[in-house]
Amino acid sequence: MKLIDAHTHVFEQLCGFGPRGELRPIGGGRARWANGDEIEMIPPGLGERSFTADTLAALLRENHVERAVLLQGSFYGFQNEYVLESARHYPELFVPAATCDPFCKEAKYLLHRFIHEMGFRIVKFETSSGGGLMGYHGDFRIDGDVFREVFAMIAEAGATLVLDIGSPGMPSFQPEAVAEIAQRHPKMKILVCHLLAPVLGDYKILEEGLRILALPNVWFDLAAVPWNVAPETYPYPTGQGFVKLARQTVGAEKLVWGTDVPSPLTRENYENLWRYLYEGNIFSDLELEQVMYKNAKDVYPL
Repeated sequence: MKLIDAHTHVFEQLCGFGPRGELRPIGGGRARWANGDEIEMIPPGLGERSFTADTLAALLRENHVERAVLLQGSFYGFQNEYVLESARHYPELFVPAATCDPFCKEAKYLLHRFIHEMGFRIVKFETSSGGGLMGYHGDFRIDGDVFREVFAMIAEAGATLVLDIGSPGMPSFQPEAVAEIAQRHPKMKILVCHLLAPVLGDYKILEEGLRILALPNVWFDLAAVPWNVAPETYPYPTGQGFVKLARQTVGAEKLVWGTDVPSPLTRENYENLWRYLYEGNIFSDLELEQVMYKNAKDVYPL
């Protein structure tokens, strides 16, 4: 089976930031938030304080993955230059995505530089209350004034917009706002991460969110679906159920496979992050080829 991993991360040095302050690597793949909480970030053998482009490239080749999209967020820390360097070092493998904090005074200049000088064709914003912008800026409307010019710049440039709006129940969970953005910019391709990040018990609210976002220019990646249904284990029957619901609601042609590595590898091996879909008998052979490979090419400049 041909594979494109549409949601991966690399970081030269872990430098996350969120509602618990800064996230500092402490070795062994672990990190400590400023409030003292510790978290496992990188599985054994894949990095002590970083998850490099070389490490990811080796992992992908070992698993016969043809290409991967390098996304960013505040959980690992913004890595624009390193992500671009990684893509230039492995041009046949990696496609880079930029990010910035739109509350930054020079956000519009930064975005212009990323797109028009550095050549990024994908821009991601993690607005989630858990690990993104609403975790340290307070609540705001995703379709409000802060982002209005930013989204217009992305649309005008013909770039793809990626949004992580967190999980149901979070103030950042605003599918209706994403729908407004999609309708405001009907030619801009938008990908929403993590299939709206449902957890156990979120079946109905996931269905509502998917129906709101069943629009021609909106796609969904499946990254971290297994992670979000913990403590379930392989083959993640609830996760399979969420994906089946998405197939029924928005269609297989709107679903894009991704893994969200490296953190999911602390709980599961790479192969099982796609095999759970295969063993769930969710898709026909043709649909599975779309989800695992073709759809990424439709939404991303691959």
